[in-house]
Amino acid sequence: MATESSEGEEEGKMIGGNQHLVVDEDLREMAKKAAWSVSSCKAGNGVLLLRDDNLDTYWQSDGAQPHLVNIQFLKKVKLQLVVIYVDFKLDESYTPSKISIRAGDGFHNLKEMKTVELVKPTGWVYISLSGNDPRETFVNTFMLQIAILSNHLNGRDTHVRQIKVYGPPPNPIPRQPFQFTSREFITYSSVR
Repeated sequence: MATESSEGEEEGKMIGGNQHLVVDEDLREMAKKAAWSVSSCKAGNGVLLLRDDNLDTYWQSDGAQPHLVNIQFLKKVKLQLVVIYVDFKLDESYTPSKISIRAGDGFHNLKEMKTVELVKPTGWVYISLSGNDPRETFVNTFMLQIAILSNHLNGRDTHVRQIKVYGPPPNPIPRQPFQFTSREFITYSSVR
């Protein structure tokens, strides 16, 4: 259905979108613990509408591109997946066509993690934050920024209906610097 790109790769294109939000059971929604801000918004279409779980409402930017959604956490968190709901059928030229996902400690050192190109998406678009190395399954960060670089049909402002951010489950064994993944290791592990 989709390919993705990360720094140093050719940009991927995501076509379509999923009408139903489906994520792995072991992932947890992390964005509830964050402070959200946007670069601009039209009156009545602010940042709160990105998190209201209503696909009929949307954040609408009001200004020059890129349009930014900033998600800041009080402590460093592990993030694995960004899911965005956009609707080309309803929003046409307001629909994002190119998105950059950036991560860092704050505004001063954001680094681009992924760039994706959307082709007339309607539904949930999944953007994995895992790297090229199979051991890189998540991003450890204080801040995530979603930058709308361009819109379909050269639109100026953008509509994004929902954003969800997921991370891996917490370490089940407190004060252990790593997490076992096999049942056998978990069974024989202990805290001393």
